Amino acid sequence: MRKTLLLVLVTALTIGCAQRAFTPAETALILESDSLMYVTTIDVADDSVILRTPSVDLTTQELESEELKVLLGKMLYTVQHPTQDGVGIAAPQVGLNKRIVCVQRFDKPGEPFECYLNAHIESLEGEIAVGPEGCLSIPGKRGLVPRHTKVQIRYVAPGTTDERTEEVEGFTAVIFQHEIDHLEGILYTDRADTVFVDNR
Repeated sequence: MRKTLLLVLVTALTIGCAQRAFTPAETALILESDSLMYVTTIDVADDSVILRTPSVDLTTQELESEELKVLLGKMLYTVQHPTQDGVGIAAPQVGLNKRIVCVQRFDKPGEPFECYLNAHIESLEGEIAVGPEGCLSIPGKRGLVPRHTKVQIRYVAPGTTDERTEEVEGFTAVIFQHEIDHLEGILYTDRADTVFVDNR
């Protein structure tokens, strides 16, 4: 009887840990920041550690949380703010090592920004083309980076817990590769043929 009770308690604790919500520190970062979030840069030592740390998938509890809704709203506001003016942003760039990216869909009518949770690249396809890239986390620099022209992505859409897959082509495929690289701790400068000062 005591062994059975102990087994039930251990199982419950294991499930609880596996489905944990955001930590208190993560929750504070999400809820206490302004709508315009601080963007991590490689010029700051602590930021660089975050940018170089591989991110983890969101748990079901995190996917269903109010904190996630707030975070996505703030990430979208930040990437589109005139001080940033980006075409994509990943959660490590706002201080969270979670597999979240927000991408401008140039391949859709109106070119909307959309968020993708637990984002992974399933396959890289098409030709490899070299094109210019910049990054909110590497201010003042740009580079020429070889990227595939087509990708297959796997993700969970906000408001759901179901995985989906999608094939993306063209410039939007490049953005997905750049942002999902962030989730692996990879920066575009790691892949660039050339990096130069941005004089724009």
